[in-house]
Amino acid sequence: MRFRLHPLAAAALALTTLPSFAQLAASTEVAATPSPDAAPPSTADVVLPQVKVVDHAPGEDYAPVTATVGKLPVAVRDIPQVVTVVTRAVLDAQNATSLTEALRNVPGITLQAGEGGAIGDNVNLRGFTARTDIYLDGSRDRGQYKRDTFSLDSVEVLKGPSSLFFGRGSTGGVINQVSKTPLKTDLNQVGFSYGTDDYTRTTADFNRVLSNTAAVRVALFAQDVKSTRDVVQQQDWGIAPSLRVALNKDTDLTLTGLYQQNRDVPDYGIPFVDGAPAEVPHDRFYGNTDDQFDQNTAVGKIKVEHRLNSWLTLQNQTQLGENSTGANPTPYRVCTTTFNNPAGSCPVAAPGAPYDQVTVQSDRRARELKDTSAFTQFDAIAKLNTGSISHIVVGGVEIGRDSTHNQAYTASRRQLDNLGNFEPNATPADIGRTRAATFTEGSARTMSVYLNDTVGLTPEWKVVGGIRRDRFDADVKTVNNSNGAIATQANGQPNAFARTDYGTSVRGGVIWQPTTRLSTYASYGTSFNPSAEAVTISASQSTVAPEKTKSYEVGAKWDVFNSKLSLTSAVFHIEKTNARTTDQLGVVTVDGRTQVEGFELGAVGRITRNWQVIAGYSRLESELKKTNDGTGTGAARVSFQGNELPNTPANAASLFTTYRMLRDYEVGGGFNYIDERFVTTSNLTKVDSYVRADVLAAYHQPRYDVQLNVQNLFDEEFFDSIVASENGRAVPGRGRTVILSGLLRWGKT
Repeated sequence: MRFRLHPLAAAALALTTLPSFAQLAASTEVAATPSPDAAPPSTADVVLPQVKVVDHAPGEDYAPVTATVGKLPVAVRDIPQVVTVVTRAVLDAQNATSLTEALRNVPGITLQAGEGGAIGDNVNLRGFTARTDIYLDGSRDRGQYKRDTFSLDSVEVLKGPSSLFFGRGSTGGVINQVSKTPLKTDLNQVGFSYGTDDYTRTTADFNRVLSNTAAVRVALFAQDVKSTRDVVQQQDWGIAPSLRVALNKDTDLTLTGLYQQNRDVPDYGIPFVDGAPAEVPHDRFYGNTDDQFDQNTAVGKIKVEHRLNSWLTLQNQTQLGENSTGANPTPYRVCTTTFNNPAGSCPVAAPGAPYDQVTVQSDRRARELKDTSAFTQFDAIAKLNTGSISHIVVGGVEIGRDSTHNQAYTASRRQLDNLGNFEPNATPADIGRTRAATFTEGSARTMSVYLNDTVGLTPEWKVVGGIRRDRFDADVKTVNNSNGAIATQANGQPNAFARTDYGTSVRGGVIWQPTTRLSTYASYGTSFNPSAEAVTISASQSTVAPEKTKSYEVGAKWDVFNSKLSLTSAVFHIEKTNARTTDQLGVVTVDGRTQVEGFELGAVGRITRNWQVIAGYSRLESELKKTNDGTGTGAARVSFQGNELPNTPANAASLFTTYRMLRDYEVGGGFNYIDERFVTTSNLTKVDSYVRADVLAAYHQPRYDVQLNVQNLFDEEFFDSIVASENGRAVPGRGRTVILSGLLRWGKT
């Protein structure tokens, strides 16, 4: 392993650590004084969280105290990895209503557009896909749907390989959604939002204290949102009930649920021409007016926590989920000689031809998907001492099952249209929609055991170490609709594949906390990615072992301004040591090597009592260190070795800040910057960098708030997400949008 310390990365660490060493030298603190943050709060301390509504308060905090990306709440300073938490206060201030909008606050994350069976929220994290690394309260949230934030208290992003706590995947990290749960105080809250381009949204949040030991909460939303893009529309609603009961002084029961319905017109973006997104108006929709994307998502969880004694807590959480999708999009691609063009039925334009001479062809992507999952986790959490050494030990077992059903539909013919003069219309009646002769069915079973120990050697030194063992077996088959029999491949063999993989994941870290305000660390972690990770597998990958990833990270977390503002910096190196790669004959092997290294800077919290900020910057240097992938054959073959990873911008930054003035007024704004990024591993196509700016103004009262958000203030034309398939597509970001919101509160506060 060769790690190059970029000069800017060294400067990043110095910015955080050097001032703290100066403070340390001048400090009069006694070294033996324990840090108040040395251990997470005892689970026995609180039954239900308290909500505070204070007259003329300066707003809720942007900075979190703890994160739950492990199996229990842990102080952020005690996690030897970069952790970004987007709190409810940030979501509300930005009017960030979707998970992807919330993740704009996390540099190092980019988006992918829908392709094939990969729909819903498609996220890249530190250069690697995180589509299957999205969690809900610590349990895998496999459903491929567009997640709304109405039911969330926060969004946590743990960066770097994290298979110790999360199992397969997590190459670039994990995204954990933290649900709203019952409070100790009654709450009545209803919000309304109206905006340009027919933007309408309503939310509600009600909490009732049933007794000294029980409370119930319900969050709801409904929206009818059009876009600055033609035709695109979202008609969605959802409900998230929860109940928390203290069964006795030592046992808590929490029930949570989520139901969300989406009735959307999907946006598959603008096609590529001559290696770049077509330079057409960004409001132009390349699809059909009757395209649809219908989803129903249901998730339910039961969590039981029992404090066996003063040092040992047992807990179990079981989550069931089901997501059904009826997708009927019609993306368009520029005609080429290599794709769906029998006998030249789709005219191919010469390179550089005027757009009114370029023909585009429809690609009907109709399908019905159903994903289900059932997972249960049993954990034991021990807080004990061996002499002068403290331990927080988490050990457990995870058992789960995923299943998927994918039924494709075909069109009788493809539509041809003109790139330069495209006008979306309804699908012609003679094209029709015919169910494919086969469907794909897959299932996967997970069995894992894990153990992690956070060891407090002294008040200043902690050591974190853990190990996990996974068994992951999956089977996928193609079935004939006519008779239910397994279909056959071209070679006459059954189109059915099964694979069982075992993975061992480790995590280790050393934390030095010389003062209560400084925490420095060095960590190492691993992850593994089986071929059937997404419960799909092809013949070429059915014999391929899991990819393995290792990560090294060094960082510092420093609290300033009376510990109200947290600064972070880290340098890291991630290496996939046996990446899947395909040779000229189409044979898939795991002898490739992929590398991403870089550094990050972050700041979150209060600069003054009234001035808050959340900001971050990431630098990523990615490279295909070894690969068989390429184009052409024989001596004319062009290798992709040495190229950058797709959708991995070298630089990304975000800033959002607000200031409370004259007691009741709040103003703020910020920006997101994403550097140019390649679309494919060939590095022949890319999309440009962009900066999106947002501003807000708000008026706060104890019983109501009024807020004005202007998103994309300068009406920047940019591409939000990209995908390499179908000759390349890029989805434009939303243009300037003005949203006026009101929030009403009543009852006891």
